[in-house]
Amino acid sequence: MLGKRVFDILFSSTALLIGSPIYLLLILIVSLTSKGPPLYKSLRIGQGGKLIYCWKFRSMVMHADALLDSVLKSDPKLQEEWTTFHKLKKDPRLTKIGKFLRKTSLDELPQFWNVLKGDLSVVGPRPIEIKAPEQAIEEIRERYQQRTDKILSVKPGITCIWQTEGRNLLSFEQRAALEEKYVDTRSFWLDLKIILKTIPIVLFPKGAF
Repeated sequence: MLGKRVFDILFSSTALLIGSPIYLLLILIVSLTSKGPPLYKSLRIGQGGKLIYCWKFRSMVMHADALLDSVLKSDPKLQEEWTTFHKLKKDPRLTKIGKFLRKTSLDELPQFWNVLKGDLSVVGPRPIEIKAPEQAIEEIRERYQQRTDKILSVKPGITCIWQTEGRNLLSFEQRAALEEKYVDTRSFWLDLKIILKTIPIVLFPKGAF
């Protein structure tokens, strides 16, 4: 969709230019408040199964994956919460500033660079996170209840339909169903509606953790 790509380039370029002072400020704050680099790249599956790296402001402590494994093994309730939502309301991996970045979604601002590169769109299903390139696609299909092929048929986005319909209060299954619905009904006007609904959610976060 040429029109969508043109919109993505214009929108992301504007966001990067206007938001540059905020980017520099957040880089400084993250660097001063916790050990480690201010930016973090996360391995994701993009359109058609292509592996991409999505950039974020670092919101977690170093060696966060090892800490998560340890926490989940030691607490069955947290394991159940992770299985249902793939999120933790009280995530021990988050830094103090990281909690704020996550709640406001400011940690995802660097992904406008991914949009400019063409890996992401402004609006689309959220890119599927994986731990390693060799992670089996069958595991991903099982996690998404066989919705993977449809979700991967379009370019993933910075914001998505479920982020405007309950965010992390929705179960993983509910989020996957909404993303499938987006693919079936996507249009420029739906994208614009999602963008407009995203703005107040960022300013007045609810259901984010």
